[in-house]
Amino acid sequence: MIGEILSRYWWMTVLRGLFWILFGIVILARPGISLLSLTLALGIVIFADGILNVANAIAGRKVHDDWWVLLLVGLTGIGVGALTFYSPQTTAIALVFYVAIWAIATGLLEITAAIRLRKQLAGEVWLILAGIASVVFGVLLIAQPAAGALTLLWLFGVYAIAFGVLLVLLAFRVRSGIKRLV
Repeated sequence: MIGEILSRYWWMTVLRGLFWILFGIVILARPGISLLSLTLALGIVIFADGILNVANAIAGRKVHDDWWVLLLVGLTGIGVGALTFYSPQTTAIALVFYVAIWAIATGLLEITAAIRLRKQLAGEVWLILAGIASVVFGVLLIAQPAAGALTLLWLFGVYAIAFGVLLVLLAFRVRSGIKRLV
């Protein structure tokens, strides 16, 4: 079960959450950074998040048939992260749409996983809320692509912290569910 994967490797979800929280704090503390710097920093965070999701999926592939959902989320993150390194100037222009599509796809996959696993996964509400936060963030980015760079920086920062906190809450909730799974 994916619930078993998440509970066994709960610390990977904590790492994902901490990456996102740290990223959000840096953006909010240094709002004057350039969009290019944001592009490269976001590329690193999304790439690292993707690697952790792929590792989580591979570690749990023998446990449940639905491990591919985590793999798909991870590969999406790695792909978007790699795009930012390939052409940062061009990516800075397209960043809003890259991030929006990634956030919506990730959010929908997280919501789907939480709904499918609601009877097997303790704390599925946190995964649903993380998914909803991702979808809302993506839709807002698509709806307002011409917003100022500072506004985008603040939006990225708040989203990153909120998403990270939700992931950490999920991890600790799932960790407490280990006793019920064993």
